Amino acid sequence: MVSRSLLLSVVYAYAYAYASVATAATTFDVREATIDSIHNALFTGLTTCRDVVSSYIARIEALNPSLHAVINLNPDALAIADEMDNQMALANATGPLFCIPILLKDNFDAVGMPTTSGARPLADLHPLVDAPTVTALKRAGGLILGKANMHEMALEGLSVSSLGGQIVNPYDLTRTPGGSSGGTGVAIAANLAVFGTGSDTVNSLRSPASANNLFSFRPTRGLISRAGVIPNSYSHDTLGAMARSLKDLAAALTVMASVGYDPADNTTAFIPPDVLGRDYRSALYGGSLKGKRLGLVQGLHNYEASNETTPVNEAMAHMVSLLEKAGAHVVNVTSPVYSATAIISQMDLQQLEYRELLDEYLSRDDLAGDFPRSFYEFYGRDDFLVIPAQYGYMATAWTGSTSNATYFERQRRVQNLTMTLHATFRERGLDALIYPQQKNLVVPIGAPSQAGRNGILAALTGVPVVMVPAGFSPPTETAPLGVPIGMEIMGLPWTEDKLLNIAQHLSEIAQLRRMPPFANASVEVTGPYGSVPTITLDTGNISPKYPLGELGRRRCSSIQAR
Repeated sequence: MVSRSLLLSVVYAYAYAYASVATAATTFDVREATIDSIHNALFTGLTTCRDVVSSYIARIEALNPSLHAVINLNPDALAIADEMDNQMALANATGPLFCIPILLKDNFDAVGMPTTSGARPLADLHPLVDAPTVTALKRAGGLILGKANMHEMALEGLSVSSLGGQIVNPYDLTRTPGGSSGGTGVAIAANLAVFGTGSDTVNSLRSPASANNLFSFRPTRGLISRAGVIPNSYSHDTLGAMARSLKDLAAALTVMASVGYDPADNTTAFIPPDVLGRDYRSALYGGSLKGKRLGLVQGLHNYEASNETTPVNEAMAHMVSLLEKAGAHVVNVTSPVYSATAIISQMDLQQLEYRELLDEYLSRDDLAGDFPRSFYEFYGRDDFLVIPAQYGYMATAWTGSTSNATYFERQRRVQNLTMTLHATFRERGLDALIYPQQKNLVVPIGAPSQAGRNGILAALTGVPVVMVPAGFSPPTETAPLGVPIGMEIMGLPWTEDKLLNIAQHLSEIAQLRRMPPFANASVEVTGPYGSVPTITLDTGNISPKYPLGELGRRRCSSIQAR
């Protein structure tokens, strides 16, 4: 009997030989490509890894000057692709993410590229070791294509930074893309990579997924190590990914969670033994929506009619209708406890944790370069960006700490909220809660803040969420398809598999993924790349409403002095 490994070796060797003589007529189109479609093209000789990577680089060169989504490209990307093609020739192509181009949010450490968090003061910060999640992606065969722009230091959801400029929503070039992982969301929506990573302190993965017609997840706190990522909050922070398909999202989750227990992030000690090593792709198969009990959280809607809120409510009503037609039971959850505005004002912990965590990160010995080594040194410069709506946050961070009485009181409130959430699930017999990621459409460029988002509930209670596309607002002159709208599906801890299964069945019915018209055209590779091009950064599109540096620092200081 021929062994499976020998058979695969023969198939891979044949595929590479065929690929080496493929004509231009068989060039693989990377638009809306998935992990499976790329692997099928590679292993049947339709393309090579170098051609796949070159196609994404060409799209980035063509579209990024308008979108400001990618802040840096991996200078070794083509060399890595060539090595992967060599592995194909030797029948040694392994790993579930083999030759899959991935973009990292630019607060993830990756050797060979700076970790800037979108901030000019960190432009020369060079990590000497990869974040554990980056190591896991590489071990699985993933090809790190580059870094995505983000809202500076992940402090808000407008996705504007002093180093990379204002990221632009590809569905409506007058609007922001959500955030803080806005560059990842825009890049994946515009087909500049297969999937991308992000961090989520309050809304940061789900907000740009919602605003860019993507799938994303925020995992149970502790499932994925947060080490090697510039932090904001020990209590809030998680890591995750965004993708155009749930299967790709499940693959990303599987690989990122494969880090398991990491002593550099002690929250990973909570991972149950039966969760370690779980392949979340299998969760997409079997089951149904019939009999599922889903709680529609009324307090996370804004039912006051307007051009910004009505489309969200109509999209949610449509999703509820689809769920009910499929046999799910949707029950109203009306508890006044679930108010995002009240929760964030009374329980937010990040502004009391931010300074201490940033000091800890910046003082690490495994970071090279000329950059600030503390919070005060960073914000003592004149070239950072803090939007005016965050001056109060910064004033608290300036003097606040985890030893403040306020911090312990907020922790007590968070504990009570967590118990209330668990009780709601038990008492109502719920499989999940559902609600819009944002009560209103994503805000225009130049807005004071990304108002109306609902991510704080999961951020504080540490429970998992899967974000799914829920529809679009009516088309307008600036938004030919409409502005994307997203829905969160929230569960109890360690139920990512259940949430993915619900999302998969719903997405099969709804089929709401659409390419942005702005990025819909094919981009040809005009010739072989001799090297990876350099991204030209342009901050000329930053709104004058978001002043840089000294003005922001002085205002923060004046607020703190009152």
